[in-house]
Amino acid sequence: MTAQIHVPSLLTRAGAVSALTLAAVGGTLLAPGAVTEAQAATTHASKALKVAASKKGSPYGYGAVGPSRFDCSGLTLYSYKKAGKKLPRTAQQQYNKTRHISASSRQQGDLVFFHAGSSVYHVGIYAGNGKIWHSPKTGSVVKLQKIWTKSVWYGRVR
Repeated sequence: MTAQIHVPSLLTRAGAVSALTLAAVGGTLLAPGAVTEAQAATTHASKALKVAASKKGSPYGYGAVGPSRFDCSGLTLYSYKKAGKKLPRTAQQQYNKTRHISASSRQQGDLVFFHAGSSVYHVGIYAGNGKIWHSPKTGSVVKLQKIWTKSVWYGRVR
């Protein structure tokens, strides 16, 4: 939620002329130190990305949600939980819960969903430069890897 100061409360602080100018250009002003919804999402995403990176080398475990073993959606769930956001358990459920964004809008910390047709089968956390942190498969570990296919969708955790 964004902290806002409304025009009437500004009359005593900024004077009538400043308040009227503010009203003409938008009606509300962010309070100093307030965080917008977009900034909050970026903060959660950046924290989740750091958590995922900190799990580098942790072994894959089918159905595992951490703190020492992960499957793909277990890593994203764990990372976002540590960043203060709740996600559902599976990659498909996580895709359904996120705000879908274009590849050109993707940012570090967004989720990358791998799909075949309309079915999501894998998820990772976008790290920038076409790479993701993910827990790929049995016998592997959490690692940073280049996105290997164009069959991906992007989602932003709300």
